[in-house]
Amino acid sequence: MIRQLPARRHALVFHSEFPDVAVVDLPIHEAVLGGADRFGDRPALVDGVTGESVSYARLGAAVRRVAAGLAEAGVRRGDVLALFSPNTIGYPMAFYGATRAGATVTTVSSLATAGELAGQLADSGARWLVTVSPFLATARQAAEKLAAEGTPLAEIIVLDGAEGHRSLADLLAASGPEPEPGLDPGTDIAVLPYSSGTTGLPKGVMLTHRSIATNLAQTDALYRPAVGERVLAVLPFFHIYGLAALLNQPLRCGATVVVLPRFDLEQFCRTIEEQRVQALIVAPPIALALAKHPIVDRFDLSSLEYLLCAAAPLDHELAEACARRLGLPRILQGYGMTELSPVTHVVSPHESDPSPGSVGRMVPSTELRVVALDSTGTGTGSNIGTGTDLGPGERGELLIRGPQVMKGYFGRPSDTAATIDADGWLHTGDVGYVDERGYLFIVDRVKELIKYKGYQVAPAELEALLLGHPGIADAAVIGVADADGTERPKAFVVRAPGSTLTEEEVTAFVAGQVAPYKKVRAVEFLDAVPKSAAGKILRRELRAREAGR
Repeated sequence: MIRQLPARRHALVFHSEFPDVAVVDLPIHEAVLGGADRFGDRPALVDGVTGESVSYARLGAAVRRVAAGLAEAGVRRGDVLALFSPNTIGYPMAFYGATRAGATVTTVSSLATAGELAGQLADSGARWLVTVSPFLATARQAAEKLAAEGTPLAEIIVLDGAEGHRSLADLLAASGPEPEPGLDPGTDIAVLPYSSGTTGLPKGVMLTHRSIATNLAQTDALYRPAVGERVLAVLPFFHIYGLAALLNQPLRCGATVVVLPRFDLEQFCRTIEEQRVQALIVAPPIALALAKHPIVDRFDLSSLEYLLCAAAPLDHELAEACARRLGLPRILQGYGMTELSPVTHVVSPHESDPSPGSVGRMVPSTELRVVALDSTGTGTGSNIGTGTDLGPGERGELLIRGPQVMKGYFGRPSDTAATIDADGWLHTGDVGYVDERGYLFIVDRVKELIKYKGYQVAPAELEALLLGHPGIADAAVIGVADADGTERPKAFVVRAPGSTLTEEEVTAFVAGQVAPYKKVRAVEFLDAVPKSAAGKILRRELRAREAGR
């Protein structure tokens, strides 16, 4: 049963039923691979396409050599290194090698355009860019943009090799000593992923070595892969969900990570069959495909023992259909966010009777408040902390406090203050409730962020692009659910006087400047975008307009 304890300000606080865990003051590469030698020749990574295997011993040695190679190249403690790559067996070598050299790694979406990449490089202050040859043209365009603005990169490293660029093989051949950067796990930033948070444009999320390492220890109470368990990794490593659930946690536990560069359902199913995969960690679109696509019946998926789905809400009926199709007792769910390193709740694979449709119980050393939304229908921004604390079964905004809370948004103290209050509570922007057994349910979100197939899309970013078109006078973007329940960006556009702009022209204009998942999927023309007296877009009116169709 859930424990409810009074806290400062007499808030009603939900606490985990599990004993607290000690803070883990280790650099992330030590927390994950510090014990790798004990797994020896056991496979740590398997390429799901080629079958190439990397043992724990080889991975540990590779990380140490990559760190030495990066140190020889000039990487120092506090430098920011951008990692722009799809999932490969070389990705963890580059990632952990960079942190071992003392760098902060900013992970970049493999779908980023040159403009988006340049923006993240500039905002994060990255001096180093590690990529792969298929992405080199995009990387060079981004580097040229930075150079023109007076902030050139120190170097572009191409993992699989390209003329004129240092490669992973070159880093592995380094003969220098392993660097000893003297990291402070509590203050040094290990990872700087970009998230839109509860609203607005993407922001760098400062995750310390301590927050990530401790969150792994917190997660153990509910989810810890077994030694030798085979986990299929198709979710992108650049996303905190993929990084935590498909690299950090399984490699820390001695599991085998079977790596795929992208999701193709036939390849996905074939790899499960050939590699006898036991665990799937996915987002809802993959669960949908597994539940409904006829191709699934062509493969033997009997090795599967569980499927964990997170990153976006999963419809309960869809979850049941997926479980039936795969012969599993249930689909497991979890909850977290980039700003939480990222896990707060999980349904354990070992539970016999979790509350159906929930995202699980709270991990140790974590506190939760459920706060009533204010009269404007928001619970974030300038209104944080103003609502009444609610008890079991009552719906409100979720506030989280614990060692996994981010250090803040990089270079954005006002955004940080709008998300983390003076008492250390992170205001998630998600609406949910806790049942009498301590299971959390996510029912809605007050934040403006759109989640398209698990990817984050910031309305403000698309609105800024739209307003740059000479034929557009005003614009607003919201998420609209289609027949499958997938939320898609829809633009409401006010044409400029004399403009004859069409829907096709608007979608093409946006598509040419953003990653595919950010594309506007529908356009409606309005005479005016509804706004408050203060000029804030009234998205609830646009949503009501959609609901009334």
